[in-house]
Amino acid sequence: MADGAVAFRDELFSAGLLIETGVDGLYGRSQIFESVVEAIDRLATLAGAHHRATVVRFPPIMPRAVFEQTDYLRSFPDLTGSIHTFRGDDREHARLLARLDRGEDWTASLTPAAAVLCSAACHPLYPTITGRLPAGGRVFDVYGYCFRHEPATDPTRMIAFRMREFVHVGDPDDAEEHRDQWITRATDLMAGLGLAVEAVVANDPFFGRLGTMLANNQRDEALKYEIVTPIAGERPTAIVSCNLHRDHFGGPFEIETADGAVAHSACVGFGVERIALALLRTHGLDPDHWPAAVTGRLWP
Repeated sequence: MADGAVAFRDELFSAGLLIETGVDGLYGRSQIFESVVEAIDRLATLAGAHHRATVVRFPPIMPRAVFEQTDYLRSFPDLTGSIHTFRGDDREHARLLARLDRGEDWTASLTPAAAVLCSAACHPLYPTITGRLPAGGRVFDVYGYCFRHEPATDPTRMIAFRMREFVHVGDPDDAEEHRDQWITRATDLMAGLGLAVEAVVANDPFFGRLGTMLANNQRDEALKYEIVTPIAGERPTAIVSCNLHRDHFGGPFEIETADGAVAHSACVGFGVERIALALLRTHGLDPDHWPAAVTGRLWP
């Protein structure tokens, strides 16, 4: 996988589509790359228009207290990004600068802030809807940058990336139906862009021994589906994720259905950078030469 992924990454660098920063998984994006991302985002907007969703946008950071309630730290400590800042006095500042000048680790002078990097675009949403939902629940359109600390030479495994999500919160049956409908809709949407895609049962990369059991349970209960396509590795890469959370967020954030039960949630998440990379890999590095059937969908 590594050789093919590195070769593809280097092609993207040479074409100026991605901009190297010196940190694996952390890249700048060119105007051409962003034009593809924006087109994918518009296509997702059209695909989800029937929801008449409430549009919300959050910064790429979120309150630490909210992050702790999501339980992400228990399942994915290795992917977490905590924000630290300087709060010392002049003497501590001098010590920090001395460490810096000696080439030592100056981060020992920093303390945790009240915020962390956002791991999933929908995480900041749930505390904003605490309380009782209307009949039929609600659907939200969420889009934003996410951070997951898994630096890799494979360009599809970025540590800073964007997710476009449609999140349903409401009754259990409605949440599951939302997830199931998007499995079909997202598969058809990606196939319409000329990508060889397949919907497969999947699991999140849970950490440690307990994580193995959680991953097995997630797969056994088919809570997570991914739309995958070949990009640069030995195995197909997930470009869309369709997830059933059950009451994982409804419970901690005290979200209730119209009849007072704990709300369930589900979401579809479009990995816009990965979709862009899949298109570049499949159709070539110059969108001006892509098939008309593809450009007609992206730039009608």
